[in-house]
Amino acid sequence: MALRTIVSRKTLAALGSGLRAEARLAASRGLVTFSLPDLPYDYGALEPAISAEIMQLHHQKHHQTYVTNYNKALEQLEDAMAKGDALAVVKLQSAIKFNGGGHINHSIFWKNLSPIREGGGEPPKGSLGWAIDTDLGSMEALVQRMNAEGAALQGSGWVWLGLDKDFKKLVVETTANQDPLVTKGANLVPLIGIDVWEHAYYLQYKNVKPDYLKNIWKVINWKYASEVYEKECH
Repeated sequence: MALRTIVSRKTLAALGSGLRAEARLAASRGLVTFSLPDLPYDYGALEPAISAEIMQLHHQKHHQTYVTNYNKALEQLEDAMAKGDALAVVKLQSAIKFNGGGHINHSIFWKNLSPIREGGGEPPKGSLGWAIDTDLGSMEALVQRMNAEGAALQGSGWVWLGLDKDFKKLVVETTANQDPLVTKGANLVPLIGIDVWEHAYYLQYKNVKPDYLKNIWKVINWKYASEVYEKECH
């Protein structure tokens, strides 16, 4: 049992630091399972930038599906490890990466958003604001770059503002499908992640992804991003 517990935890750790608060340990089996996090605001709180219908479906259906399938894959992994089934272990890696990544990314995404009445869209001040100007030119330049890279991303994926902890420098990256930012480098910490899967915008914006990318900045939670930046830089 101890060996299986260690393997399960190492597998989770490889997916990044986003897996922590939601986890609860099933002591009888030593298996880590995950649950859907609550949103810190109502589904309609981000309107008109993001509709209540999209938020409810995105959270209750899409994110919940990632959590459900992630837990299922982890249980199957533990069983495969117990049986010494190396082939099954290898086959499960893609499901763990995809669904675990979906859980990580969406858990960050909900924190990256905030109603306008609670400060959503207000530009960052202090050290993060200075870093954006220094590393990326200006807030306007950052928005233009992330919007351009998000719109140009073929298929499904994410566009990120991240912190390179090794160089203490901000970076803009994209990841495919549900790959977390950490897959682009173990030293990268996500500050802002924007979901550019169709399920994040299509019901409201149809096929005009650039309009979604333009409007989402009105509800970006820069306070949260600043808190993460300060923590990681000190």
